[in-house]
Amino acid sequence: MAIKVLVVDDEPPILALVKTILEPLGCEILTVSDSREAAQLIDKQKLDGIFLDGGMPHLDGFQLTERIRKSNSNRQVPIVMLTGADDAETMRRGFKAGISFFLGKPVTKDRLEKLFKVMRGSMLSEKRRYARLPFHTTVTCEVNKKTIKLGSINISTGGMLIEPAEALQVGQEFDLEFNLPEIKNSLKVRAQALHRDPKDGVGIKFINLSAEDRQAIERYISGAM
Repeated sequence: MAIKVLVVDDEPPILALVKTILEPLGCEILTVSDSREAAQLIDKQKLDGIFLDGGMPHLDGFQLTERIRKSNSNRQVPIVMLTGADDAETMRRGFKAGISFFLGKPVTKDRLEKLFKVMRGSMLSEKRRYARLPFHTTVTCEVNKKTIKLGSINISTGGMLIEPAEALQVGQEFDLEFNLPEIKNSLKVRAQALHRDPKDGVGIKFINLSAEDRQAIERYISGAM
């Protein structure tokens, strides 16, 4: 299960170095030298981790981090700032913007590998949280005191995509029930319709998923990926 990592730095040698070190550790590396391009990319692709330079032309690392934290799909991704400054003020500013970790320059193989080991768990959790796997089962929905049965299309730990249904309107909350393979008891959760397309189906998010049910979905996704 490759971890998708974005590396943003205006120095090509740094991009090449980080890519060389992280790829053998099971990462798919995207490198970008222009922070403006990176700002566009974060709105188009789901990432599992981001390494970015603190001082860059156009958008510096702090500004880019603020953009990432406001994005729809990458707002919780772990972010590492690469910087030659190690003073308290720089770190306070970074943490305020949303930086998760700092890695001092010059970047070395030993320090980067050690940091990656610390980050790996949170990056895998981020990957599982957004991963949508094909999942076909019957979903029972209680909508406006009516019961409708629909087929699911895919699932993530945060929600599902189910068959198109006129009864489900965007923003509407409802109860649903479904079964996971090899799980004896059905999962009963509160959900909300996020988007609806006559062809693609209805995207829903889970609202009050219990810790037990979340773990069951995570186990299913981890085993199927």
